[in-house]
Amino acid sequence: MISRREFLQAGLATSAILSGLGTSNWSRVMAQQSLAQDQLLQFDDFGNLTLIHITDAHAHLKPIWFREPDTNIGIGEAAGRVPHVVGEAFQQMFGIAPGSPEAYALTWPDFASLAQSYGRMGGFDRIATVVKAIRAARPDALLLDGGDTWHGSYTSLQTQGEDMVRVQNLLGVDAMTSHWEFTFGTERVQELIEMCRFPFLGANIYDSEWDEPAFEPYQIFETGGLSVGVIGQAFPYLPIANPSWMFPEYSFGIREQRMQQVVDELRGKNVDLVVCLSHNGFDVDHKMAGRVKGIDVILSGHTHDAVPEPVLVGDTIIVASGSHGKFVSRVDLDIRDGRMMGFRHKLIPIFSDVITPDAEMAGLIDEIRAPYQADLEEVVGQTDQLLYRRGNFNGTWDDVICDAILSERDAEIAMSPGVRWGASVLPGDITREDIHSVTSMTYGQVYRNEMTGEMLKTVMEDVADNIFNADPYYQQGGDMVRVGGLAYTIDPNAAMGDRISDMRLLKDDAPIEPSRSYVVAGWASVNEGTEGPQIWDVVENHIRGTGTLTTRDAASPITIKGI
Repeated sequence: MISRREFLQAGLATSAILSGLGTSNWSRVMAQQSLAQDQLLQFDDFGNLTLIHITDAHAHLKPIWFREPDTNIGIGEAAGRVPHVVGEAFQQMFGIAPGSPEAYALTWPDFASLAQSYGRMGGFDRIATVVKAIRAARPDALLLDGGDTWHGSYTSLQTQGEDMVRVQNLLGVDAMTSHWEFTFGTERVQELIEMCRFPFLGANIYDSEWDEPAFEPYQIFETGGLSVGVIGQAFPYLPIANPSWMFPEYSFGIREQRMQQVVDELRGKNVDLVVCLSHNGFDVDHKMAGRVKGIDVILSGHTHDAVPEPVLVGDTIIVASGSHGKFVSRVDLDIRDGRMMGFRHKLIPIFSDVITPDAEMAGLIDEIRAPYQADLEEVVGQTDQLLYRRGNFNGTWDDVICDAILSERDAEIAMSPGVRWGASVLPGDITREDIHSVTSMTYGQVYRNEMTGEMLKTVMEDVADNIFNADPYYQQGGDMVRVGGLAYTIDPNAAMGDRISDMRLLKDDAPIEPSRSYVVAGWASVNEGTEGPQIWDVVENHIRGTGTLTTRDAASPITIKGI
């Protein structure tokens, strides 16, 4: 199958290509000039099949800033392995030079400074250039989209996902799976699927009433003389993490036995390769790869992890391609006699100032954005700090959102969901588009109610168990709920019910009393009928009233133990 030597050679080849783009700290100002499109796309064709993977774009059509996480805690067997390695430790693990393009793209240290040198990343017009270049060399390449594509921006909310389907169709996507797509509601999802020129796959999506498969589980592609079976695996915990009342017709789940059944069915059809196009999240995929037999490749999505080398679990390789359009993965495979004999992989960083935009895709994006251009570009305030979200706990963008909720809704405690999507903002102007990048959704009402201290701890413990359960099959997505007005201590390795302690109100440093009621405001409630202003309006009003967001000098109110 795949030898350890072949696996390492593929990874080392990738690292050599990327590390060769490095630059020392004193010459960062010249860094952008050292990059070239040909270098980014350089790849020695290998084998007889190419897969192209994109995932978790969250409807970001244009190039963005996106800082990778500074905290990504692995629990149990996942501790100390990718993707739960960040910052300098990640750089050391993969031999990445500090200050290099790869360090900027894949890690968080010195992000704001490096961003000034290396520029924005992503943009579907640049992605289109990369895809066309790969297909010029490998015309039979399959382009597979891991989902979370239709949701997450101003234009996707205004068009109810149609903007992204148009982009996918032009890009030439061959198949996709899903997650946030379903938050547009069943009727709209069906309308968008009818617009798609490619299959919308979900082997684990069942009809709630009849308990039978509701979507195409897989597609068999005859390409390059090979038969390739691609299985779609939608996000398993949609009815828990998102409002089930928006899609009551469907049930989800990991459905491990169903996955094995579908793999066996494809093997019975004598396919040459089985690919799982997954939105499980990396740790769930890692566990599933060790339990479901016969999957050759898992293209992993949901947890936004960018890993420069595939991870090998038995005979299965797991490929993680990041998020927000920052990367495109290319995987070349040598398939012979129905077996994967070897592979070569590259995680291609989409440096937007280096890669020439594809004119046709750029024209479509301009057409999509034109009716909303004035709203998108309107400046609503400034920031003197980097605004970012990604990480297990509060980021600076989350602090701004929580501050806005506290002030605009007159609450003692603010709660904001630990979603991973949303672009970063460098010091300078904040536009309406920036705000929608971190708030845009179909259930963004900001509620205000009372909650006892006992209930507050129960909620915090429940979320912590979703994130830090040692069994990946019980991790239900996202990062820790973001809080404002509240300090607490967390021990991720503790047992359920014992992770959260020392909860205190920030305004007077008073301990949270179990029997006392507190005014709590938040957004993204999964409950039907939630009332309140939209979160993007609340945040915009707050920023306009503040003028310039300034850096906090106080230490973080969140204390992490046991790590």
